Amino acid sequence: MSRQSRTVQQWFDEYGVSHQNKTNKLIHWVMVPIIFFTIVGLLWSIPKMDWMDGSLWLNWATLAMLPAMYFYYTLSLRILLGMLLFTGLCLLACYMLTLYLTIPLWIFSAILFAIAWVFQFIGHKIEGAKPSFFEDLQFLLVGPAWLLGFLYRRAGIRY
Repeated sequence: MSRQSRTVQQWFDEYGVSHQNKTNKLIHWVMVPIIFFTIVGLLWSIPKMDWMDGSLWLNWATLAMLPAMYFYYTLSLRILLGMLLFTGLCLLACYMLTLYLTIPLWIFSAILFAIAWVFQFIGHKIEGAKPSFFEDLQFLLVGPAWLLGFLYRRAGIRY
């Protein structure tokens, strides 16, 4: 099956195969959003180019999220809307942290990123299955959407 022809449910089902263990799932519920946030934070921290000056929200983080949001759009409009909300909250948190952190955002993000990945690999060791992204890097984007899909199902929202 072509990667492009997978439905959102097929992506979620394939991702879910290596996420059956209760402990691994709990770790993912905490660490996947943290990893997503830290990537946004690291991208936010890249110095702006001259053509980006004059806009608070035009930076490497917002630009890098555009292809990610397109990927979510290809999954479903409702997944895109949920991920836009979460991404917006991550961007807002980055802005706020740059105002109040006593260390640079990139250091804060890098430390959290490393810690979160250690826990992710511990979870997969417990699971006895390698992370899905070892097979397809797109699963790095599927992980947050998979969690969102679970929230949608609990709320009775079709995706």
